Amino acid sequence: MALVCSLVVVTACSGPSGQAVPTPAGGALLGALPHLPGHPTASPSTQAAATAHATARPSAKPASHSASTKPAAASGPRTVVGGCQVFPTNNPWNQNIANAPLNPLSSRYIAAIDSTKQFLHPDFGSNPTYGIPYTVVPASQKFVPITFNAYGSESNPGPYPVPLNAPVESGSDRHVLVVDSGNCHLYEMYNAQQVGSGWVCASGAVFNLKSNALRPDGWTSADAAGLPIFPGLATYDEVAAGVINHALRFTVADTQNGFIHPATPQAGSSDPSLPPMGLRLRLKASFSLAGFTGEALVILKALKTYGMIVADNGSSWYISGATDRRWDDSNLNELKSVPGNAFQVVETGPILQG
Repeated sequence: MALVCSLVVVTACSGPSGQAVPTPAGGALLGALPHLPGHPTASPSTQAAATAHATARPSAKPASHSASTKPAAASGPRTVVGGCQVFPTNNPWNQNIANAPLNPLSSRYIAAIDSTKQFLHPDFGSNPTYGIPYTVVPASQKFVPITFNAYGSESNPGPYPVPLNAPVESGSDRHVLVVDSGNCHLYEMYNAQQVGSGWVCASGAVFNLKSNALRPDGWTSADAAGLPIFPGLATYDEVAAGVINHALRFTVADTQNGFIHPATPQAGSSDPSLPPMGLRLRLKASFSLAGFTGEALVILKALKTYGMIVADNGSSWYISGATDRRWDDSNLNELKSVPGNAFQVVETGPILQG
């Protein structure tokens, strides 16, 4: 991934009833953010701190835009965390794509992804160093300074309501995700390091969970594709409840220089046979789920209904989940028998450059 650090914070607020996701074990309650992805200017009360701790931004920035609002197929209750629904029902992450049209280049993209690895792989499990952790914080959480050391011009300036002891993803990406239960905003950072009274990271992004607004075209986030990370994670609590009502995040080894909304930047090569960022796949309806059980079965049903979105360059077919000691690794291993050619690409929009 091109980013150096990533942090996610989500703020909670009252919203439609839905599938509740409890605060993760060991998680703390943390605060709120005054600006949105497409509107990085902070409120007067926080502007001085933001200016002091964020890389200078361009004088003119690209205009933000909203995700497609075309009707989604009927689906169940939406995911709720910290009292906040994770994006509107018609947000791309929450859209049922079981009957979406097939992309005419589906076979070519699947072959490209299959060229390095050929089977699905859960990139999470019971090991606390595996998966991407997140924290839920209260509205009273203190805002702290954020310094960017790589992609400040494409980042939402601080301060962010991130605890100084917020869990950091193991490995090189070092994502930090925080859900603020006071304002229903999501804060994410990439390659984050806790330093002094705040955090230093490569990039940071803030998402309003009540909005479909995308980041400006060409802007990254805590993820290479400019997408939020948290909405694409499989969490133990929703799987234990028996249903995942959103798309999952996954990685591929190589991508082309192009993106499909809701992704916003490109991070690949000039080879058009490679998948673009934001490409959406689903598990074929004809793929038999006989023999799959428990957590693996719930995840595979979600992949048939909501699919998964290319979010970063990494190991092909690796799907993301939240860190949780309660995962049953033996059961998750059933996913490793699902071949890449059991998936197909659906048509969700044109490939853009920028």
